[in-house]
Parts: sequence; C-alpha cells; structure tokens
Amino acid sequence: MTQMDKPLCGFLNVLKPPGMSSAHVVGAVRRMLGGAKIGHAGTLDPEASGVLPLMVGKAARLFDYMQDKEKAYVTEVAFGCATDTQDAQGEAIAVGEGYPDETAVLAALPAFTGTIMQTPPMYSAIKQDGKRLYQLARDGKEADIPAREVTVHALEFRGMTENHGALLSVRCSKGFYVRTLCQDLGDHLGCPAHMRFLLRTQSGPFTLETAHTLEALKEAADQGLLQSMLLPPEAALGHLPMTNVPKGLEKAVRNGGHLPWARFKALHDSPASAGTPFGLWMDGALCAIAQRHDEVVKVRSWLAD
Repeated sequence: MTQMDKPLCGFLNVLKPPGMSSAHVVGAVRRMLGGAKIGHAGTLDPEASGVLPLMVGKAARLFDYMQDKEKAYVTEVAFGCATDTQDAQGEAIAVGEGYPDETAVLAALPAFTGTIMQTPPMYSAIKQDGKRLYQLARDGKEADIPAREVTVHALEFRGMTENHGALLSVRCSKGFYVRTLCQDLGDHLGCPAHMRFLLRTQSGPFTLETAHTLEALKEAADQGLLQSMLLPPEAALGHLPMTNVPKGLEKAVRNGGHLPWARFKALHDSPASAGTPFGLWMDGALCAIAQRHDEVVKVRSWLAD
C-alpha cells in the first residue's frame, strides 16, 4: 500500500465560521476528503466561531483519550436583555436598564472563577429521558436540569464594548457553558444579559493560531494537498505515556492478544503502571492505545492499517 493509498487517520484543526453548524463543517470537509469518516471533537453553536478539531478516520477512536478537553474562549456579554437561548439568537425573556460599569463587572468576576456549580441551558444537546434538551425546549416543554460542577481556570475582563457590553476571556473545563456564564453574570449584577459573541480560541491542544479556514482547506484539496494538512493521531495525546512495542510482541499486538506487563519495563515507573492508557508505537508510527489490567496489557483502540 502506497502512502497515498493509506486510509486517512489524524486531526484537522478547522476555524469554524459563524453561521455554520459543526455538522455542516464536518460535511464540507468530508466531501473535500472524498467521503472519509470524520467526527468533531466538541461541537460549537452555529453562531459561534473558532477552533473546531475534526477527527479523521480511525482518529475518531481517540476521543476518550484526548488531552484534557480544556477550552478557551473570548466572549461578549450584552447587558440589558436576557433570552430564552441565552444568546443573541433567542427571544427576549427579560429586559432591564441597570447597566453595570467596568468596576461592577470586575468586582463580579471572582464569583465565577474556580470550581463552581452551573446549571446547563435548556437549549443544549444534553439528553434527558432519551431526548436532547433543545428538542424539549422547541416543543415547549420544561425539564428539571440539575446543576453540575465545572471549573473556570481563568476569567479575565478585556474591556467594555458598545451597546452595554463587556468583553471577557474564559479558560474552562469541558462541560462549561459560556452562554450560561453570561446570563448568570447578568443575574449577579442585577441586569438581564445574554451572550452576543463567542470565539473559541483553544480546544485541548488545538489553538486558533494553527486553525485552517474552510477556504484554505478547499484550496489545499483542489491542489491535492489536503491530506498533508492532517495532524498525526499523537497530536492530541501528548499527556499519555508512550512506548514502543517490545520486541517479539508485534504479532500478538496485531492479533489483539493479551501482552505480559512485565515486558513493558519502560512504563513501570509511569502513570501507565496504575492503569492509565498509553500509546503503543510500531514501525515508527502510533499503532494503538493500550492499558494495563493486573499483569497483562490489553489493546483498547487499534489505529494501524
């Protein structure tokens, strides 16, 4: 099998434009790659823009192992109106004119920093009783949504904006809703608020600086160069221990057999010894994700051809 004939496996860091759903981005790139299997590693709302990592081919098997799904955003809070979707696309549900100034916004931010409880919005993809919350919301139904623990690693004020807005930068854990932060900040300050703008600047190891526009990807595809823009599977796995397949175990690895942990001496002093997944390299490439179970090693996800 030649290099060009090999099945695609890796990541594409896409700069999603506003006004386009994550699913539509996936579809557009899939067509560029001739129908290759593609998934996204964390959705973005249609009106949001920014980093949208795409998993191509067998790289989709790596989602559960990817580097901590920490996210970073720049967002604009619009004070004076709350909406049913918590963003600028929704219907107004509350209005007010007690617009906060810079001093008030700065004083409020510490309350939303660190480990906090947050109630996800009704217009979200979370499932309840087998249905997405946004489907229930569109049907006019209510749901009892429990608050959950999330972490805000950093929340910085970047200035006031026109029309009673404030620009913030947020670095947070997975499962955090910036839309909800905007509404909750308004509630805290006594002035209804919603999210006017959202740009994701980082998703795990993928950053805005290395993201490609759809136009750039299309140009590369037309020139037959899109495959060369794929990042290797290990690009999202920098936090995992890695090792080469011990000599003589190559066939056992390919057959999915159980491997003796004693042969993996290079990992005995690493987190892998406690059962942390680790990467297996063979023939100069990452071929699998494996995990220790007592005194044997089992292949969890196979990536090689």
